[in-house]
Amino acid sequence: MSEKKAMLGHKVRRLRRDLKMTQAQMAEEIGVSPSYLNLIEANQRPLTVPLLLKIASVYGIDMASFAEDDETRLVASLREVFADPLFEAGDIKTQDMKEFAAVAPTLGHAVVALYRAYREAREDLGGLAEKVADRDKLQVMGAQAFPQEEVSEFFQAEQNHFPELEEAAEEMWISADLDSGNLQGSLSAYLEKRHGVRVRLMPQPVMGGAVCRYDRHSKRVLISEMLDPAGRVFHLASQAALLGQGAALDAAIGRGAFGHEESRRLARVSLANYFASAMMMPYGRFLTAAREVRYDIEILQRRFVASYEQVCQRLTSLQRPGAKGVPFFFARTDQAGNMSKRFSAAPGFHFARFGGACPRWNIHDGFRQPGQIQTQIARMPDGSAYLSIVRSVSKPGGGWKQPARHFAIAIGCDIAHAGQLVYADGLDLSNLDAATPVGVNCRVCPRLDCTQRAFPPLSHRLAVDEHIRGVSSYVSVGAGV
Repeated sequence: MSEKKAMLGHKVRRLRRDLKMTQAQMAEEIGVSPSYLNLIEANQRPLTVPLLLKIASVYGIDMASFAEDDETRLVASLREVFADPLFEAGDIKTQDMKEFAAVAPTLGHAVVALYRAYREAREDLGGLAEKVADRDKLQVMGAQAFPQEEVSEFFQAEQNHFPELEEAAEEMWISADLDSGNLQGSLSAYLEKRHGVRVRLMPQPVMGGAVCRYDRHSKRVLISEMLDPAGRVFHLASQAALLGQGAALDAAIGRGAFGHEESRRLARVSLANYFASAMMMPYGRFLTAAREVRYDIEILQRRFVASYEQVCQRLTSLQRPGAKGVPFFFARTDQAGNMSKRFSAAPGFHFARFGGACPRWNIHDGFRQPGQIQTQIARMPDGSAYLSIVRSVSKPGGGWKQPARHFAIAIGCDIAHAGQLVYADGLDLSNLDAATPVGVNCRVCPRLDCTQRAFPPLSHRLAVDEHIRGVSSYVSVGAGV
């Protein structure tokens, strides 16, 4: 464990407070002096490996999860926040942010949340001003995007792994006597036997824009004929979670700090979907299969009768202590570049919270060769490198007047894990000089020589010289050019 990752004072302090212990009590239990524990909590002494092992043994925590470096992720978020011109006069350095994240991570997350609320309020005011200016568009403001952000942050904080839902899915396989060769049929039989709910496949004109609907009065789950087999199973399993796994869903939701009732409802739906994936792709069998086929997504699709996107999302949830898969990141964008899903278990790989993604990242190439998998070795400004795998996917529409929706899916991992993936075959993982230089997004990326900038970096002033033209308005042009 590196010295950087050994500075875990804030985690030790949080654990002690959660256990409602004094420094003297914890120090006695782990065999150190109270003064030494105080130095560890103040990040003036590193948490050594033997002491980490002792804490894991005494308090029954997962050592890998406890030692994971979430400070880097918080610093990246703070860098985005303080890059805003609002803080230009403050001269806040990266080192200041690192110290803030190390000493007071809870306050750091609060600052990011406050800034996010400020950005959303500013955008809402801008939208309202537009509507007022154009009276034909004047209407009541719709729901904010804030609930989606809260749920996304909740899943990130939980590392997209919910043990209670994994256990519930495994128990359901046994209690419902599910048949892997006919999941749709056995799920339908389970819903009728356990909940008195019948499943009906309905024509598209009847369903309209819905692909699944639960009719409480007639106790029927109505499934659209437009769904493929994987989609039908997924929605039946999700409905089974909503009907029969209320306690497990409530336990998971209870760990979230949601500021909106809409967030809690959205989290419940998202967790039901998580359960559906866990049921379709049971943890042990899926992890074993993933390792055997070297994470070949298309083989896993066929073996577990799931969609490409479902498999990719399931791969990111393999975070069970003692049985972890490759730590992946995952993202989904539409053709306009809007990122509707994102998660990263890969340390150091960060998504922009405020603004779009880097134009050099190959997720934008997903639509150029529909259905084909494309790979990229991407290198971040801090020198870390990742293998990124991209493919476009389509979701069913409702016929000619409701066309299918198209997305680009990106999944990847740190270059250190890339050798475990079949997609790394033939790539020179050691030649990082040939990697594509990417950043979080243009606003915070320090690469001044990038020719694909959409905006100048917020941390630098825009230097304008009418006598010098570069290939981009925001590229730094040397004197010799």
